[in-house]
Amino acid sequence: MNQQLADLFEKLPTYLGGHMLLSAAALGVGLLASVPLGIAVSRRPRLAEWTLGIAGVIQTVPSLALLALMVILLQGVIGFWPAFIALAMYSILPILANTVLGVRGVDAALVEAARGLGMSERQMLFRVQLPLAAPVILGGIRTATVLVVGTATLVTPVGGLCLGNYIFSGLESMNPASTVFGCVVAAALAVVMDQLVRLLEVAARRRDQRLGLIGAAGLVLVFGGGLAAPAARLFDGAAPWGVIAGGPFTEQHILNEVIARRLRDAGFRADQRPGMSEGIQIEALRHNQVDCLVNYTGNIWTLVMKRQDVVEREQMLAEVTRYLRDRDGIVCLGSLGFEDAYAFAMPKALTNHLQIHSLEDLSRYAAERARVHKPLRIGGDNQFFDRPEWKRVKELYGLKEGAVETVAMDPTLMYDAVRDGQLDVIVGYTSDGRVPEYRLELLQDPRQALPPYDAILLVSPKAAGRPGFLEALRPLVNSIPLEAMQRANYRVDGERATARKAAEELYATLGKGE
Repeated sequence: MNQQLADLFEKLPTYLGGHMLLSAAALGVGLLASVPLGIAVSRRPRLAEWTLGIAGVIQTVPSLALLALMVILLQGVIGFWPAFIALAMYSILPILANTVLGVRGVDAALVEAARGLGMSERQMLFRVQLPLAAPVILGGIRTATVLVVGTATLVTPVGGLCLGNYIFSGLESMNPASTVFGCVVAAALAVVMDQLVRLLEVAARRRDQRLGLIGAAGLVLVFGGGLAAPAARLFDGAAPWGVIAGGPFTEQHILNEVIARRLRDAGFRADQRPGMSEGIQIEALRHNQVDCLVNYTGNIWTLVMKRQDVVEREQMLAEVTRYLRDRDGIVCLGSLGFEDAYAFAMPKALTNHLQIHSLEDLSRYAAERARVHKPLRIGGDNQFFDRPEWKRVKELYGLKEGAVETVAMDPTLMYDAVRDGQLDVIVGYTSDGRVPEYRLELLQDPRQALPPYDAILLVSPKAAGRPGFLEALRPLVNSIPLEAMQRANYRVDGERATARKAAEELYATLGKGE
């Protein structure tokens, strides 16, 4: 546990720094945009309603959807920029609404009195209206601060560095300590920021300059401390960086750590972006936003190349390699040495009892069972039943809709569900360590409905031209047997080791990559 906490605290400057940088930039832009706009429209009621309505529509867009949309609009740019734009848009409504409310809420008699004293519109604004409206405006800034700091935890899937990296990686690798740590730090940051802005709000209401200085100093201290790591990196001209993307599941977290260790041993520094959406990873690789990642031939074949046929593993690897090189200049260094393919799995005791050892047997059993009993319950990850592979399985093996009931669920839960009898069969992964540990049998696929899924190491066009980068990664090619990957995965999923610990053990079996 002590080592686990040490690992969590080691990443804190990077994740907290990224979180603070995003939050500060988004709030700053939101403030600069909202206050002048609120002042301008506050004198035109109809325009104010339209402006607030548009801002409200933006606020209703789900956070992850807006983040993904920003990546698309920015043509594959990941990390800071899509997250910054989305968070800035989220910050606008509360500040804008409170600015309009505050300015329009100033007593009309005071405005008339100021006008009677000969003040210009500008003088009335800065000497009367804004000072009186300041507590209300600061209330909007307070709301925006909590909203932005909280929403910033969701930028992990688009490659952002934030405290959400703790939360996502903990959920994906069954590491509750990481999840709780991320939640506690994010919540503490939101509370501290909220209370510091509240001091400014109270100071404005009481006209207390001393209290305002305390609140402002506190904000400077918090932002300055949080931004220390990004600032240090900005002015650090030491060894070159390698940006490593990773997907949102255990194996990807482990391989992300393995690649980082390999790059460090070769003299590079590693900028790890775990938990990214797979589709966004490929777009980021194409546009040189990340330097390297591990993906799978079946993914590229089905989702990127849009191929409906299935070929042998060697041919698929060759065609995927050629396609990525010719279309985008992406370099495929080769397979890591194992396959992480989709496979239907059942407990061996059940397969032996029912004589089900292939998808043909499963289809026959499902049809017989549907006539006398409830449908066969098949569990899979949250995307499988919408993928072309599932359509091919149903077509090639004649699985009827009424004979099966599909259950989409988190992949970390489905292995326990099939072992405990809550599901009849699952669509698992061949490299998952729970397959041998739970004594599951992978059903044969004689009609090749499911494509091969060799784990392949991909490098962006820009990184491929960087001196020594390809040479640093080549020792990983064909270095990880299936059994070794299964053991590493089970260390995390079954024995609750951290992804870094499992990666260190896996790396040691590779002769330190040499």
